[in-house]
Amino acid sequence: MRVKGGTVARKRRKKILKLAKGYFGSKSTIYRTAHEQVMRSLRYAYRDRKQKKRHFRKLWIQRINAAAKLNGLKYSKLIHGLALANVNVNRKMLADIAVLQPEDFTAFCKIALDAIANKPAAVAKPAPYKLVMKVEPKVEVKPVKAEKAVKAEVKEVKAVKAEVKPVQKVEAKVEAVDYSKLLVKDLKALAVEKGIENADKMLKADLVAALSSIK
Repeated sequence: MRVKGGTVARKRRKKILKLAKGYFGSKSTIYRTAHEQVMRSLRYAYRDRKQKKRHFRKLWIQRINAAAKLNGLKYSKLIHGLALANVNVNRKMLADIAVLQPEDFTAFCKIALDAIANKPAAVAKPAPYKLVMKVEPKVEVKPVKAEKAVKAEVKEVKAVKAEVKPVQKVEAKVEAVDYSKLLVKDLKALAVEKGIENADKMLKADLVAALSSIK
């Protein structure tokens, strides 16, 4: 059965074109270029969602610092004084107060200055107690086993008498060799060994006769 994918493909493309609505030129009308631009835009959005938090925090600190200088303070001292006075105000709220309600911001600056002026002397903290455990090595005592007496067993060695067998003399029997059954090359080799002259040029019958004549 043939499976058609036209409906699914059209749905997917319409989804991309909907996200690309308002883009310039073919980036909002043609699927290929629209898809490229949408994927790039999503990457930018992911990156800038992280950077947005940094940028706003930086802006709030700049506004708080500018307002603190008007009251004879620095940003770092203001934050430190509010922390000593246990005033929990975040930077976003402080920045809005500094812009919209400068009189209230001045009150915060006075609270910070009083907290810094009445800061208690730092008490030296005692060093943390360290528990030192002494571990004594364990010595294992092994029981001493009584040595067993070892009895040496003496084995009787039986004398082995060497039997001398008489040597039988073997008489070499020389059997007569039938030279007529050998090949010509073997006959020539035997003739050369036995010193027959011109053996290479002799016929088989002559070789057999010459070898037979030699005892």
